[in-house]
Amino acid sequence: MKKELLFAFSAFFFMSLHAAAGAFTNAEQKALEPRVEAVYHEDVTGTGKKSDITLKGIPFDQESNYLKAIWADVLLDNQNKIRINYEPGYEPSITFKDFNHDRVKDMLQSSVTGGSGGFYSYKLTTLKEGVETDIPMPPSLQVQGQFADGYKAIVTIPEIGKTYTVDLSARKDDYLRLGIYKNGKLNEPTELMVDPIAYFKPSKIAGKKGWGLIGYQRVSGAYHADGIGTVESYWYYENGKWQMVHAKWITY
Repeated sequence: MKKELLFAFSAFFFMSLHAAAGAFTNAEQKALEPRVEAVYHEDVTGTGKKSDITLKGIPFDQESNYLKAIWADVLLDNQNKIRINYEPGYEPSITFKDFNHDRVKDMLQSSVTGGSGGFYSYKLTTLKEGVETDIPMPPSLQVQGQFADGYKAIVTIPEIGKTYTVDLSARKDDYLRLGIYKNGKLNEPTELMVDPIAYFKPSKIAGKKGWGLIGYQRVSGAYHADGIGTVESYWYYENGKWQMVHAKWITY
């Protein structure tokens, strides 16, 4: 009798494990199913006919808004299909503008990367005549920054040959507490935190025809939330590459 009971309990145990594993697999499979983030209808080939563009993503799990895989399925007007893969992230979207000025709309995809920096990932693609070609995004500027005596920050933008002095005296108590200053003097040379371009905005560029981009590059002090200002750079695609038209410094 003991053997029969042991066998019965063992069989029930393994059946329970199998059922639990099956339930987990089903839940996991459900989480892995692609979901549609957006549907667009745009002429991206230059033929005058609109293509069906479906932006899709796979969430990290059932409760997460983070998409571990993002792509666009493009059904061209000739019924050929193209898949464009993107970086993972949150809140993906596609903007359709003619950035390279060939009279065909390009696809600028963006996703929020997450974290405190407010960074976005980007991919710019042209499908003119049904051929997929990536266009690199504009580079970040080589901004330089450091603290200076007297509770000041010095920010230099080499690309335009300008240097800016920012008064930080309103934050001196915080900097004294952190040991950056003592009696208004720097304890040691300390650089500012200069981010790469975190965000691009499509924009008309003064003096140019058509669309360009504005890049936003944040400069912070002792820590990332200690924002000092932003460098705005204005870009226009010309002669096969991005040209910086101008840049400016904005103090917070």
